[in-house]
Amino acid sequence: MTTYICDSHIHTRFSTDSDSSVKETIEKAIELGMKFIAITDHQDFGYPGEDFKLIKNIDEYFEKLLYYKEEYKDKIYLAIGCEVGLEADKPDIIKEYVSSKPFDFIIGSSHLVNGIDIYYPDFYKDKTSDEAIKIYFESVLQNLDTCKDFDVYGHIDYIVRYCPGKTTCFTYEKFGKYLDEILVRIIEAGKGIEINTGGYRNGLTEPNPCFDIIKKYKQLGGKILTFGSDAHEPAVIGYRFADAALLAKEAGFTAYYIFKNRQAIELPLI
Repeated sequence: MTTYICDSHIHTRFSTDSDSSVKETIEKAIELGMKFIAITDHQDFGYPGEDFKLIKNIDEYFEKLLYYKEEYKDKIYLAIGCEVGLEADKPDIIKEYVSSKPFDFIIGSSHLVNGIDIYYPDFYKDKTSDEAIKIYFESVLQNLDTCKDFDVYGHIDYIVRYCPGKTTCFTYEKFGKYLDEILVRIIEAGKGIEINTGGYRNGLTEPNPCFDIIKKYKQLGGKILTFGSDAHEPAVIGYRFADAALLAKEAGFTAYYIFKNRQAIELPLI
């Protein structure tokens, strides 16, 4: 079935964890019937001793994306975005970076806790799953205290993808104390959240965040919602967006958003 929901979280070879070309990415989105995509390659400043996940040359990044933005302008709108790793001790670095170029869209995500990537088993050593998740959500709150230069907070329960016992250790009820405060702060700051279907590809039965978080966000007055595949290869652009849209509707949403020039644009949820 042709997909029309716009994908606002896509990576290309400008992220060091992807080999996808920009051209292949755009053409796959056009094939799916999308009229808008945001390429949001990684910029994490805190990786110790390595430049993993970095856009190594921001000038080259913009030059390439602006070229394809123009080439495909009659078929699709290419938004130039970035997924910035939020860290509570780096707000000035982040602010300077996202202000350095005319980005359309900034996802703020939590990948690191105290300089350790939660993707790797080292983070979970000497911790129970509950302890690891609690530490992660506490770090999200710390990030929200200082980091303001983003539009949407990415995959809020990202840790559930990689935490030992991920299919059984997490429930909203168990961590609602932290999640409620996270959602309130996001809403009060005028920011949004995304439905990231990468969760489906990482052994979960739900996207990130899960349905209970999406529903609570709506109940608390949240409005800005984007959809992202977190694709690192063209084949999974728009992955299971139909399922994600059903969850959004069940939570009470009738619209979702895209961003151009850092401004939120409402679209009907069909």
